[in-house]
Amino acid sequence: MDMALPIVNATTAVLARVSAAFNAPLARAVVFGVHIDGHLVVEGLLIAVIVFQLSRKSYKPPKKPLSEKEVDELCDEWEPEPLCPPIKEGARIEAPIVGSAAGPHTTIDGKEVVNFASANYLGLIGNEKITDSCVGSLEKYGVGSCGPRGFYGTIDVHLDCEAKIANFLGTPDSILYSYGISTIFSVIPAFCKKGDIIVADEGVHWAVQNGLYLSRSTVVYFKHNDMASLASTLEKLTRRNKRTENIRRYIVVESIYQNSGQIAPLDEIIKLKEKYRFRVILEESHSFGVLGKSGRGLAEQYGVPIDKIDIITAGMGNALATDGGFCTGSARVVDHQRLSSAGYVFSASLPPYLATAAVSAVNYLEENPSVLANLRSNVALLHKGLSGTPGLEISSHLLSPIVFLKLKKSSGSLTTDLDLLETIADQALKEDSVFVVASKRSTLDRCKLPVGIRLFVSAGHTESDISKVCSSLKRISASVLSDHV
Repeated sequence: MDMALPIVNATTAVLARVSAAFNAPLARAVVFGVHIDGHLVVEGLLIAVIVFQLSRKSYKPPKKPLSEKEVDELCDEWEPEPLCPPIKEGARIEAPIVGSAAGPHTTIDGKEVVNFASANYLGLIGNEKITDSCVGSLEKYGVGSCGPRGFYGTIDVHLDCEAKIANFLGTPDSILYSYGISTIFSVIPAFCKKGDIIVADEGVHWAVQNGLYLSRSTVVYFKHNDMASLASTLEKLTRRNKRTENIRRYIVVESIYQNSGQIAPLDEIIKLKEKYRFRVILEESHSFGVLGKSGRGLAEQYGVPIDKIDIITAGMGNALATDGGFCTGSARVVDHQRLSSAGYVFSASLPPYLATAAVSAVNYLEENPSVLANLRSNVALLHKGLSGTPGLEISSHLLSPIVFLKLKKSSGSLTTDLDLLETIADQALKEDSVFVVASKRSTLDRCKLPVGIRLFVSAGHTESDISKVCSSLKRISASVLSDHV
């Protein structure tokens, strides 16, 4: 009892102090001119506790495990999300199936047609010498290489082909790729990285667009084939901007644009490149073996020294009528790709017989330069024959083997324009056995140029072939586009 008495007294003293603290002192406290009573402190503490409790996650007792019947019912009701969005009505692509070599004349659904849908510019598909060289290569090496170039996939014909292309173009070295379209979108990210600046034509095709995307560089587009727009863009990027002096800068263009048939004015581009100190990446899939006195491409066409162009790429599936692609330039440019270009490092190397075909095709071009005159004559003849086509106009360059017909009067809707153009192409095939194609674009393609009918001219086409396609398109377009003329 004697020990309990001090504890009781101490407790009483503490309570008295707390009571005094909440009553007397605070009753006289003034904060920012406001009198604060003791009960306000208590109420404030209570509100804080209530807010804390309300913000806590509510307690939920664990659920009982589902029975097998309930699990089965849930599984039956579950509908997974589709891997891709549904295909809209009318969006399916039902391409004609070719039943023979895609030469100037081919077979579709058992019927012979005049073929203006294949980029067989020099007419080398089915060439006897090239075919024989491929047969010899198949007998010696087999079909595939079964390995990337850096891992036992390099065969002597690959080195022969690289040397042949470099010697033909007059460059120090070149490098082969297994797939034509992968060449440009492997080369761009091999050199262009995050933080670099790329100035590109707004009309570049999807493969170039993909390379720009993969590079993660800052991409600025200029108006299609408009040198004033290019000059203005370069000026804005470099004027009073010291930061751009210390980063890599590139201009990316196509020699012949797949989406328009226009030809890039290389002489002006090189002047702007040197003025603003940019590097040039030139995509020559549709000009290699076509432009220039001897088919050496855009540099020969404009008389520009080849070493003025930093990087040149091209697919070999057009003029050379084989497959794969190449990049050519200085030894440093080529060597860098052998360790840094994804399409070269990780893909199985080009099948040996295709490399042999490319060498044979270049040899043919060197031995038969007259084939270029035949091609240009056919292009000029087609331009003349298609002039005045009702509702359509030619937008491509006179030297381009891609003759591009676009609507004179657009409907304002890309889908409607494509429907009209595809109707013309379908009727030409069904009624006149003329095979042409509209320039379809995937949802991934960000090109904003007008769509059109794309005709690929070959040196193997005859005057009667050209006359037939001209008369067919004029007759059908007059019918289909009667409301748009």
